[in-house]
Amino acid sequence: MALRFFLTGGAGFIGSAVARRLITGTEHIVCVFDALTYAGNPENLAPVQGDKRFSFVRGDIRDGEAVRSALTGFEPDIILHLAAESHVDRSIDAPGTFIDTNITGTYTLLQEALRRFRQLPEEKAERFRFQHISTDEVFGSLGPEGLFDETTAYDPRSPYSASKAASDHLVRAWGHTFGLPVLITNCSNNYGPYHFPEKLIPLTILNALDGKPLPVYGRGDNVRDWLHVDDHARALIRVAEHARPGSTYTVGGRAERRNIDVVRDICALVDKHAPDAAIGPRQQLIRFVTDRPGHDARYAIDPAKIERELGWRPERSFSAGLEETVLWYLDNRSWWENVRSGGYRGERLGLGGDTPSPAEKGKE
Repeated sequence: MALRFFLTGGAGFIGSAVARRLITGTEHIVCVFDALTYAGNPENLAPVQGDKRFSFVRGDIRDGEAVRSALTGFEPDIILHLAAESHVDRSIDAPGTFIDTNITGTYTLLQEALRRFRQLPEEKAERFRFQHISTDEVFGSLGPEGLFDETTAYDPRSPYSASKAASDHLVRAWGHTFGLPVLITNCSNNYGPYHFPEKLIPLTILNALDGKPLPVYGRGDNVRDWLHVDDHARALIRVAEHARPGSTYTVGGRAERRNIDVVRDICALVDKHAPDAAIGPRQQLIRFVTDRPGHDARYAIDPAKIERELGWRPERSFSAGLEETVLWYLDNRSWWENVRSGGYRGERLGLGGDTPSPAEKGKE
């Protein structure tokens, strides 16, 4: 049965991967709802924009009337809530934007989803879901051993993770108190094509191509569990199609790596596919810089529950996925040059200053 998916933040990195997967790999119908702030890019949706099952509405999740109008017009079965401010460094520089979007925006969206749910006839109400996409960062920091799973206590450490933890709690509360059929997923670090170049992997690829310094926080010993964005998209669709209301799943790639090792792997891949005698070996560009305030030591997810209950598993190894990602950036220069010509040019973020994010600048 074809379902109607309403994707908030669907022009962003993960949201656009879900939209592309839904259109190219399923019979479902998709409406993307996105405010097109600095990380929302219509070019991310270019592969599916001409499909008759795809539509786009520009709107802000904080605007209840805009959300209500879009939900009324599209009549979704599934609300996939991906819209969020998502970069830890930006949350250190400008936490107010994260509180406003991730908490207030989620509240507004929940209220409008509940309004919509209560108006549905029984048959449509039975298949309606509000699915909230969150992060493993809500769980805090791990030591050398152990994994996050669905029972891990919340212990957010940054303004970003605190705002996402708050939104998770709101979603659960609307499920418990008001009976809204909710789902929550908490994922590990995503990577892959169309990734906005403020994050570690795309920023390192582009700086390596340009022969610029490759900043690594501290000594690069912080560990992350990496998940290819296309594998994540498959997981989110599987949850939407099959999970019981009230379910929570942790979604990870079983691919732990130290940051310094990820950077070194990228250097080797860029040297392999884009050698440049004038630049030389890219590893010589690595520069250790002052660590991010409150930098969590290690994240790692146990995805056993989603593997067991829904039959999902990551398909890409990290080594294969990383090489594919490097090649995508080499083959799609126009995409990232357009991004770089906008509000972000690779500058250092997360030093704890008062500089507003591009989203805040747009309000001035």
